[in-house]
Amino acid sequence: MSATPSETLPIPVSSPLTHAQKAALVNLVRRAARAEIMPRFRNLASAQVTTKSGPDDLVTEADHAAEAMIARGLQQMFPHALIVGEEAAAADPALRGKLAEAELAFILDPVDGTWNFVNGLAMFGVIVSVTRFGTPVFGLLYDPVMDDFITAEEDGPAQMTRATGRARPVSVSHGGEIDSLSGYMHFSLMDRAVQEQLAPLMPRFGRVGSLRCSCHEYRMLAQGHSDFLLSSTLNPWDHAAGVLIVQRAGGVVRMLDGRDYNAGIKTGYLLAASNEASWQKLAELFSMLVDDDPA
Repeated sequence: MSATPSETLPIPVSSPLTHAQKAALVNLVRRAARAEIMPRFRNLASAQVTTKSGPDDLVTEADHAAEAMIARGLQQMFPHALIVGEEAAAADPALRGKLAEAELAFILDPVDGTWNFVNGLAMFGVIVSVTRFGTPVFGLLYDPVMDDFITAEEDGPAQMTRATGRARPVSVSHGGEIDSLSGYMHFSLMDRAVQEQLAPLMPRFGRVGSLRCSCHEYRMLAQGHSDFLLSSTLNPWDHAAGVLIVQRAGGVVRMLDGRDYNAGIKTGYLLAASNEASWQKLAELFSMLVDDDPA
């Protein structure tokens, strides 16, 4: 029987979450989506939407309510864990700085793709990752609209589970030459000087865009529907789960300067690709970003 949020579950120290812990986490996320997210989709009043860092950085009642429900449930199940939600970190930036030192941490984005959510686009998700000293050991990319999700842990395959409960492994694409690759680049979030460096490279790809939702960008990459992702906005609630899931689906994800990803890293460029050969070709193409990075 799956555990419920009222039960205190043992803390994993040297292994990923148990089956009961994973089931309890997924069930908690699904309940939060049904109770706090989906009833507000295409049903938000203007007073229920505010901004944070800029006019496109939106936050809604759904973000706050879903994060509160998920965080409360996680704290009940794992009372000694560090819980870092996107909205909690916005209110207390010091929370993010604790991730690299935390033996067990849960990082959550209650509504990833809030701009899409606010504007009625059915491309948003819930992201939850579990990290050990900043290294992802479990990831969940959940789609509230379809009620399906992709999960992975550090020693197992990435799997898509449908609403019916049917699960299957997912795998990345075969990659290829630069002119055949399609991917995502968080271009509008980069500094203007970086945009000017990257803009001439755009025509070299098969296709480059952005879904304004890291959850679905990583889902597409893990399922082999796109080939790469480049980001300089390293919010751990956007990336930690997707990094692990793409890796366990057969992909390669590292910082552009070659470092392994860690949720404690705050600056630099994160590059995900479908295989090592594609990663190396992309890293060479984007090498000027490393040369110019003051970090």
